[in-house]
Amino acid sequence: MAGLVVLAASCAPARGPVTAPATLTARPHGGESTPSAGPTGRPSPTPTPAVTAPPGVKPRAGEVRTIAGSGGLPPVVSMIPTKRKVVFLTIDDGWEQDPGFVQQVRDERVPVTVFAMRDAVEARGVPDQAGGTARYVGAGKWDYFRQLRDAGAPVESHTLTHPDLRTLGYAAQRREICGSAQLLGKELGRRPELFRPPYGSYNTDTLRAAKSCGMDTVLLWSATVQPGGKIAYQVPDKKLRPGDILLVHFRPGLAHDFRVLVNKIKRRGFALGDLRAYLDAAKS
Repeated sequence: MAGLVVLAASCAPARGPVTAPATLTARPHGGESTPSAGPTGRPSPTPTPAVTAPPGVKPRAGEVRTIAGSGGLPPVVSMIPTKRKVVFLTIDDGWEQDPGFVQQVRDERVPVTVFAMRDAVEARGVPDQAGGTARYVGAGKWDYFRQLRDAGAPVESHTLTHPDLRTLGYAAQRREICGSAQLLGKELGRRPELFRPPYGSYNTDTLRAAKSCGMDTVLLWSATVQPGGKIAYQVPDKKLRPGDILLVHFRPGLAHDFRVLVNKIKRRGFALGDLRAYLDAAKS
């Protein structure tokens, strides 16, 4: 499949051309401004909240191999093409909003990319148990994700309702992806650039819809993190590899599990990378 770097073993994408788009420049992170009355009585913008720059190791010149492909559709990426011992942390959904995790990201400058799903954040429906025991804690508010944003964690799209997108037509997929992008823009002041399909399930319509909603990359993963910070590998040797993208979920005990995970990664000689910077380098 052209443009595909490495597919996650747990994904089962439909066959079809997957090709890389032209290089896109990452937009800056920022908060949403609200008009207020100025001294002349006219509305004047409230200063945008200061947002910490994304932390994490940046790529060296020439370090990252180019994501190949053509045709204008976003590339599907589950590993970053590098030989450097660097891995990338991502976290999905938003069912459980552990304040200790926000403090860890902020205080320890841990680079993490968040993929928020509306129903999880707003406490709609039944929590998904696929990533481990899930319950609502502090859900129903976007303040938690504003705190993550301000700590330097970019918040990206993971749909509105977490469907298996391959079961939906193009129009329905587009409603899920564009609806999520619009909501994140409204609540967090920045539209997402990355899209993660629920369950890693996608097809060509998904890529077309993602592009039409402003996404420049469809991001999968190469290993998952289980309760207790245990890494579930998708390769026979059961080891971290340069460029691995790890998938974590918002679950009970996240702050503890995340600390265990970060320490484990560092003990094995790996650094934590700035995902957006590496993706930009792979498309330049």
